[in-house]
Amino acid sequence: MQALIQRVQKASVTIDNQVVGRINKGLVILLGVKNGDTEAEIPYLAEKCINLRIFEDDAGKMNRSGLEVGAEYLIISQFTLYADTRHGRRPGFSDAAPPEISRPLYDKFVAFLKDKGLTVATGEFGAYMLVEIHNDGPVTLTIRSKKEQD
Repeated sequence: MQALIQRVQKASVTIDNQVVGRINKGLVILLGVKNGDTEAEIPYLAEKCINLRIFEDDAGKMNRSGLEVGAEYLIISQFTLYADTRHGRRPGFSDAAPPEISRPLYDKFVAFLKDKGLTVATGEFGAYMLVEIHNDGPVTLTIRSKKEQD
């Protein structure tokens, strides 16, 4: 499981010309689920996303976490994070978990953050979405579950 996170001034997700999720200062989390991932990866990855010190302190240093600054979170399912582009010109997605595996894990990741009392918005799993991101910095990082790091 991995998350591509972007620190944002604001972000939104639109489906069929209707905004379904919107945040102010915070993080957009593009969440990818890989074949073989389980619920066991969620706490580490979620805690890393909310506690990583990537927001500026009074001295302008990245020294505060999203938790410390009251960040909001927009979480978008993103199977393309597991694209295989090593061969040819068309990416392959065989490493990405199928919807029957990835959707429950995505939902549990979202619930994990909501259970922390955080402001969380989402897109719609499997839908075609337009995501508007006002990247702040820009700051964009990839975080992988412990299993992915081994």
